[in-house]
Amino acid sequence: MRLRDWDTNLKIRLAGESVVNISFWMFFPFLAIYFTESFGKTTAGLLLIFSQFFAVVANLFGGYCADRFGRKRMMVLSTFGQGFAYIFFAWASSPWLDSPIIGFISFTAVSIFSAFYNPASQAMVADVIPEKDRSGVFAVFYTSINIAVVIGPILGGIFYATHRFELLALAAIINILLGVILQAWVSETAPLAKKLKAKGNRISGFSVLLNQLRDYQIIFRDKVFLLFIIAGVLVYQTFMQLDLLFPVYINEMVDPQSIFSFTLQEEQIFGFLLAENGLFVALLTITVTKWAAMYKERNVFILSSLIYGFSMILFGATQWVWGLFIAIALFSIAELLTAGIQQGFVSKLAPAHMRGQYFAASSLRFTIGRMLAPLSIPMTGWIGYTGTFAMISLLAIMSAILYFVMFSLYDKAKVDIP
Repeated sequence: MRLRDWDTNLKIRLAGESVVNISFWMFFPFLAIYFTESFGKTTAGLLLIFSQFFAVVANLFGGYCADRFGRKRMMVLSTFGQGFAYIFFAWASSPWLDSPIIGFISFTAVSIFSAFYNPASQAMVADVIPEKDRSGVFAVFYTSINIAVVIGPILGGIFYATHRFELLALAAIINILLGVILQAWVSETAPLAKKLKAKGNRISGFSVLLNQLRDYQIIFRDKVFLLFIIAGVLVYQTFMQLDLLFPVYINEMVDPQSIFSFTLQEEQIFGFLLAENGLFVALLTITVTKWAAMYKERNVFILSSLIYGFSMILFGATQWVWGLFIAIALFSIAELLTAGIQQGFVSKLAPAHMRGQYFAASSLRFTIGRMLAPLSIPMTGWIGYTGTFAMISLLAIMSAILYFVMFSLYDKAKVDIP
């Protein structure tokens, strides 16, 4: 599906979210080091787990709200919320105040509002794009994120150390501007939200909670979908280390090294590794998604998990910069294999009137994964880097096994349908 044939909502979002993502990646890759240096490994890991617990709850509630109150409303509120959270984060890193505690609280608020935004964002794509084209559209959005992953860390490597306040203030302004644009030019697409608005219905907070619990109970009775989430949580323990374990490992274990007569410091090595990952994904997501669509989804998911596991073993076994580049290349291939087909698979399972909740529940792979992933930081002090990388690799292999079981159930269910 060509970009010019997209719904106007998606064109506006693609442009706006691309700028927001660049501003985010200018400072996000360096936060694990910032919190680790401020609080220590164990405390930083536990605090990050604590912050992501709230994001898990917000993600589920955000999916319900996206179905009941509208994709647009939740996206606008979430974007404004992130903007104001960044204002406090910038203040905590300003020339007038240096408070890692306030910075951590602000980062937690950003995570919560982001968790509200994502289910509505993904459900809107499923609302307006035919099923046969959804994987391609999701791949384009994923590509835009990874273009930000290339540009953002390079800019951050230049400005973060001396201009953290300005970068965070810029993120606040950009998010608030996106909220204004979404409110002015994006239209509602949620089927149920349109009906409720037309009827003038109002739902009490207590009814929202009861309805949400009932609907999610229905979702989690879907064995295929439940296995999809559990396997995703396991494999995301690998994916999340790009922003957590990798920078800490490089900062502590990798010495400055020369490449083509240039000497790279630890922060620069990490920045180039992030840029490599982002460049791979930005250039190849659409191509690899089309290639992966030619094969059975089961085989693609399993292969991705196994490559993730191998890349973790390789990363933890080398302190040579070129070995790290090879490990990140494999890591990126694993990411590319499922970048476009994951959301398309969820849209096949989700009834139209519950898409927001299905996408919210599927995002538990990300939010629970992010909640548990910071354990890797204190684990390095308990069992060392080699043991930590081996443990994470084992989780990726376990996810491959669960994907095999999941698709066996999925194929059987399709055969049983009359």
